Amino acid sequence: MKVLVVANLLKPKVKPAVERIVPWLRERVDLVGIEADQNIDLSTVDVDLIVVLGGDGTLLSTARRLNGRQVPVMGFNFGRLGFLASFSPEQLPDAITEALAGKLPISPRLMMEASVVAGNEKLDVLDRDEVRRKRQYGDVGLNDAVITAGAPFRMIELQVATDRDEGFRYFGDGMIVCTASGSTAYNISAGGPILSAEVEAMCLTPLCPHSLSFRPIVIGSSHVVVLTAQRVNRGSALVMDGQASCALVRGDRVIIRRATHDLILLDNPRAGEWQALGEKLNWASVPNYNWK
Repeated sequence: MKVLVVANLLKPKVKPAVERIVPWLRERVDLVGIEADQNIDLSTVDVDLIVVLGGDGTLLSTARRLNGRQVPVMGFNFGRLGFLASFSPEQLPDAITEALAGKLPISPRLMMEASVVAGNEKLDVLDRDEVRRKRQYGDVGLNDAVITAGAPFRMIELQVATDRDEGFRYFGDGMIVCTASGSTAYNISAGGPILSAEVEAMCLTPLCPHSLSFRPIVIGSSHVVVLTAQRVNRGSALVMDGQASCALVRGDRVIIRRATHDLILLDNPRAGEWQALGEKLNWASVPNYNWK
């Protein structure tokens, strides 16, 4: 089996882990290499398994750079939370042994594709190929696509629509469109709902809406979301997974749809979904009763 290790060497505990696991891997697999700069296009790398040593950010970068390549990915969390990178450093190398033996469950994760098209372009948003030809920016994301107001931090105006609904005008600081995987990221901080990883849906969560009645909405993953920049700031931008961005000007349309591929994520069978929420976010914790 051909294995690639993606390592975030900026995290102090990752380098010792790499030094420990690499000799072990070389005795058991064809180790393709150690990728540390997080800029290489992974869609052309010939591998059977990618082992990520870092955190959720490192795994997000790996997912984006695979760009549709169907390679199983497993993440070891050297970061803070580790929802996506669900294995702990202490599980090295036992978890890799299970992966090599095909004993780990697979969790397909929905990914999004976002395109920015100039306002003067006529197009059918349902025609993916036409959108790709006419777009000025395109990227994929595992967690979320966020339109942020940016400097000088005035409220922006968006037309929020789908391929099935003309939508509504929205005033506020921006909009989050997230997957179920991304529902526990920026979305939850903005008051959005937690979605089970199995839910094939996208959630639209407003950032500081200028309305008391605006609430997040969950839609099916077959929808195409169209966000039109009616009024934006000089620093307004589309940000994918908090890592890649594109500046927006008035009239730009941000077209967000389900990507043509999912991420093949290997799950930690010893880390239940609700257990992870409880341990990492104190979800459903009981009050601190005084029993005296």
